[in-house]
Amino acid sequence: MKNLKALLAVPAAFGAVLAVSGNAVAAESLVEENLVESVAVESVAVEAADTVEAADVMVAEPIQLAQVTSVSELSDVRASDWAFTALQRLVEEYGCLEGYPDRTFRGNRAMTRYEFAAGLNACLDVVIQLIGGGDLTDVRRLQEEFAAELATIRGRTDLLEADVAELEANQFSTTTKLRGQVDAHLVVPFGEADGEVPLLDDDGNQATDPDGTPLTTRDTLEEADATFEYRARLNFDTSFTGEDRLRLRLQASDSASSLVNAGGLASQSGRRNGFEDNIGLDDVYYSFPIGNRISGIIAANSIVTDDFVTSTIVPYDGPAVADVSGPVFYDQFAGGNFGAGVNFAFTDNLVLDLGYSSEASNVNTDDGGIFEEYSYIAQLNFLTDGLFNAAVTYIDGESDELDTPDYTIAGLLNLDFGRVEVGGHYAYSPSDDGDQDSYGLGVTVPDLFGAGNQLGLYGTILPDDEDEPLVVEAYYQLGLNEYFSITPAVIYADNDSGDDSENIYGALRATFNF
Repeated sequence: MKNLKALLAVPAAFGAVLAVSGNAVAAESLVEENLVESVAVESVAVEAADTVEAADVMVAEPIQLAQVTSVSELSDVRASDWAFTALQRLVEEYGCLEGYPDRTFRGNRAMTRYEFAAGLNACLDVVIQLIGGGDLTDVRRLQEEFAAELATIRGRTDLLEADVAELEANQFSTTTKLRGQVDAHLVVPFGEADGEVPLLDDDGNQATDPDGTPLTTRDTLEEADATFEYRARLNFDTSFTGEDRLRLRLQASDSASSLVNAGGLASQSGRRNGFEDNIGLDDVYYSFPIGNRISGIIAANSIVTDDFVTSTIVPYDGPAVADVSGPVFYDQFAGGNFGAGVNFAFTDNLVLDLGYSSEASNVNTDDGGIFEEYSYIAQLNFLTDGLFNAAVTYIDGESDELDTPDYTIAGLLNLDFGRVEVGGHYAYSPSDDGDQDSYGLGVTVPDLFGAGNQLGLYGTILPDDEDEPLVVEAYYQLGLNEYFSITPAVIYADNDSGDDSENIYGALRATFNF
């Protein structure tokens, strides 16, 4: 604290120099009177010599002045003077300002070198007293004592600067970041699941081989063995303003052969067009802000309806292993090769999502362009950091798929009680073949036995106009570190068709992020 006061006193010292201080002020005044008398009686040469002698004599015997304790003691200083505050601090806080013998300050007169020396000396005395040692010995001692530590810090700083320079010289890009993720699944089926089950592509449509033949699972899973499946992603994220993002994603995955009557794996993308171990361009989109409360997105590939929404609300969407953990009504309408959306944040809690996607990307396709086969979505979200999160959703569109409903109206809800979250959804989807209602309910325990972990249990009825397939999953996501997590799960599936097509799966997912 004393050293801090000393530092604060330094400006005051220079203020005192510019003002006036000490005995040299009075001495200089008496010297002037003596010089005037000598001019009247002697020649110019003698006058100059006597002036020097008189000055030497008078400085040697200065008049001692009493310390000024308040600026009000100086009769010619007024509160309206532009330097009043500075003079007040020099007198009352630092005590290093004195006036002339007649208690005047004479602020408009020129300063002599004597006054400069006297004022500087007076305030330096105050600085020395504030640092408590009478001189700067302690300061010098501390500098010498910590010389080694200071040198070490200086060396580390130089090393960091060299490392930063090397990174800047060899970085992948000044605007693009490369992020990767690999999901590996070990799935073991138990029990029996008779009958053919259609394979779906990433958009929820019937998958086909290159010749257009629909793909299904084998007729029976009685002798099914454990399977190992993977998905690998490389995301190239580019930002031009710091708030926007251009994403290009390369993706590879094997074809899905597990969880056949449970909707497939959440981290599985190799079913499109029946190709296995394919490497291709997946996401291509650009998201950007439009002002403070509006953001937009334009996509050129692999866009689906839930890509436009701020949140799917339910807490088990993402950590769970089965794909149906994400509300399945989003997948009833096909996505496509073109999409555009906008998000309006009316307040910090109320957000409106709008999106449009089309299977065709140009007018030269057989689909007739981006306005021929399409879907659109509107979702109003109420999002908080507290107990209640909810959304209402409307999806509609035009599609040639036979199982596409006329439209979908859905509601989503999540109640966050701190240690436990309860969430679910309900969707009504009428069609010419009958209503395809779907709903789900689940509970999660976040941060169980560590930050980032999650224990979850949910059940969902898939949209179907006849059998009402049921899927139930219990899982535990365990984050071992920021790069690696494992998620064991048990999944039960029953399509209620009466042909013993039910099954239980044990699954283990390992996720690597880099």
